[in-house]
Amino acid sequence: MSENQTAVPLLVILGPTASGKTHLSVKVAAMLRGEVISADSRQVYKDMDIGTGKDLAEYQLNGEEIPYHLIDIMDAGEQYNVNAFQKDFETAYETVLSNGHVPILCGGTGFYILSLLKGHAYASIPVNEALRTELEALPKELLLARFEHYKTAYQQLADTSTRKRLIRAIEISEFLTHNHAEKAFTEKPAYGYIVFGLNPPVEIRRDRISKRLRTRLEHGLIEEVKALLERGLTAEQLIYYGLEYKWITLYLTGELQYEEMVVRLETEIHRFAKRQMTFFRKMEKDGINIHWLDSERSADEQAATVASLYQQYSALK
Repeated sequence: MSENQTAVPLLVILGPTASGKTHLSVKVAAMLRGEVISADSRQVYKDMDIGTGKDLAEYQLNGEEIPYHLIDIMDAGEQYNVNAFQKDFETAYETVLSNGHVPILCGGTGFYILSLLKGHAYASIPVNEALRTELEALPKELLLARFEHYKTAYQQLADTSTRKRLIRAIEISEFLTHNHAEKAFTEKPAYGYIVFGLNPPVEIRRDRISKRLRTRLEHGLIEEVKALLERGLTAEQLIYYGLEYKWITLYLTGELQYEEMVVRLETEIHRFAKRQMTFFRKMEKDGINIHWLDSERSADEQAATVASLYQQYSALK
């Protein structure tokens, strides 16, 4: 980490899906001469736009283009992980600092954000393809039971909110158990940071999710998934990405009727948002101080609050 990194704190804006993170981040960036670094595990993929909520028009404000990073950096069909995110973030962060701007990390992938703020090095543990093949055949209940069997310091940090992350958590736990390597993994230097959170009331969040899903279905979401399949991506590759890509793929391959697909997808997005909030609360228990913004305030008022507190925090560094 360079001297510049310690002098310019990282501004973090997090929240569950449909909470308005990008909209707020762009407003704050305009106020602080900032650049947005995405912490979204799916917006890294090209041509996965509607399903990931990648509205690039949001990065334009009053005729000004707000620079963004870590969006559209991978081809659809590839796999991305927290270790790659950490490395890509380092590069983006240095770029923002070299431009003389404020780095604003915006997203809802809690484990990615935590990996930067807490700086744990477990992400560098290598992939075990043989173990993954074995685990893929097991139901989630058995995977959870296996994960809970391990006794390592990592158990308190792991994100097991999805099947994919649960398998990775077992992979890391297995490595630590057999290599006795926990003490060898030195902590990465944590960034100086201040974190802000958006958490609209549950009924408002649910309403936004439901309306947004219907809008996306009416404006090309199914066609987007169909185009990816026609381009040669397999159903398994798209199901891997979860949520919209999983359920719409099951519809397009004839495994679900349209109405059932919509109901199950909507239910899963609501559950996903709840899991995101659970993870953010867990981050607080792990020592991350999150300044939760007043949901009754307008986006402009919230942005002014964020900018003011960030400037006060920066002055103390």
